[in-house]
Amino acid sequence: MASSSKFETVRVERGAGFVEVTMYRPEKLNALNPQLQVELGQVLHELDADPAVKAIILTGAGRAFTAGIDLKHIGPSLGMEGDQDNALRVFRIIDDIQTPVIGAINGFAVTGGMEIALACDILVASTEARFADTHCLIGVIPGAGLSQKLSRIIGMPRAMYMSLTGAYITAEQAYDYGLVSHVVSPAALMPTAREIAAAIAGAHGETVHAVKALIKAGSRETLGDALRRETREHDRWKAENNAAEAGARSARVFTRGREQN
Repeated sequence: MASSSKFETVRVERGAGFVEVTMYRPEKLNALNPQLQVELGQVLHELDADPAVKAIILTGAGRAFTAGIDLKHIGPSLGMEGDQDNALRVFRIIDDIQTPVIGAINGFAVTGGMEIALACDILVASTEARFADTHCLIGVIPGAGLSQKLSRIIGMPRAMYMSLTGAYITAEQAYDYGLVSHVVSPAALMPTAREIAAAIAGAHGETVHAVKALIKAGSRETLGDALRRETREHDRWKAENNAAEAGARSARVFTRGREQN
């Protein structure tokens, strides 16, 4: 892994086809102050524009993934000091970039930190991970999608329980709820995230981007609209691509599967 120290609050390490991005304010539980938000957004934009980067792993240093917005830097209208849009920009960047983002949840993912997690495409959790939505305890209405995304992922009763009470849930509960795809030991967290990133990097890049966009767009629509969207995208793909090339890739995948089993 090749590392970079271009930024103060973000650490970047490059692997084979993927990049690890670590939020680095461990003494503050990686709370999102203006500098971390700006640097994280800049890193993600740069990586998304790099054709060599097929997947991004996002994690936190120390005991937390991120504890969310750094309350010391909240302005009078609940925006970040110096830029009222900063509080939402980084959430939207993670949500909108075409490169798949794997959230490696190493510890606390609380309120804004949970919104960062929900913006990721795949979540892998350490057994030390803890999730909570404390907006109601603080007295703030969510603004980065948590109130809508959470219920769609884990169901309304569980989302109501988490959001209205501010209760923390464990990694195992998050897995049972369908919030995370894997729960592993702390030592296995990054190796597992790297395995997933490497698998994505080995897939057909343009199709990965298209399918990610299709799944995300469909999640915001009714099932009927989403199915029609899929049909349109499939028809467009058939018009623009050589089916014989896909057939050759399919044969290679089938051969590899037989060899592995």
